[in-house]
Amino acid sequence: MNFLRRLISSFVPAAILLVPLAASAQTILHAPEASKLLPDSVYYAGKSANAQLRNSAGIRYSDNHYVFAVLVDTSGYSTSIQEKYQGYLLTETSIEIDGKSLPAGAYGMGFVSERFVVTDIGGHEILQARASHDEDMQHPMPLQILQGPSPDHYRLCLGRSCVILRRP
Repeated sequence: MNFLRRLISSFVPAAILLVPLAASAQTILHAPEASKLLPDSVYYAGKSANAQLRNSAGIRYSDNHYVFAVLVDTSGYSTSIQEKYQGYLLTETSIEIDGKSLPAGAYGMGFVSERFVVTDIGGHEILQARASHDEDMQHPMPLQILQGPSPDHYRLCLGRSCVILRRP
């Protein structure tokens, strides 16, 4: 019985120390997890577009706020809109994209040349950020979120084109 008490008394402090580490964990959501939380279609510039749920990703923060990205079927849109509207970005919290602030909301997004463009749901441009091209990426996918250069930075990538995002 004495041994059991000592064992429990040594594990309880260790468990208490580990709880904050687990609570601060952020999780990247891949398509199977993200698609369960995203709608089948999204509204943008006066139309409803089907979300390509197989091409979705997200981040779940420790306080249960989310950031999602999903590609959309833009076949019903004009060529000028299709150029900059490749996906939908949903964020429940403010984020920074390449150091530029973006409040919580629903946005259109796309990579145009070496820029990442964010538009409001009316199609008006609200943010531009530098995008990088990752030639060394082992397995480029149509859309993915990868761990960034530090624990609180993430890379949102469409193919090999990527932009850094983080929560301020």
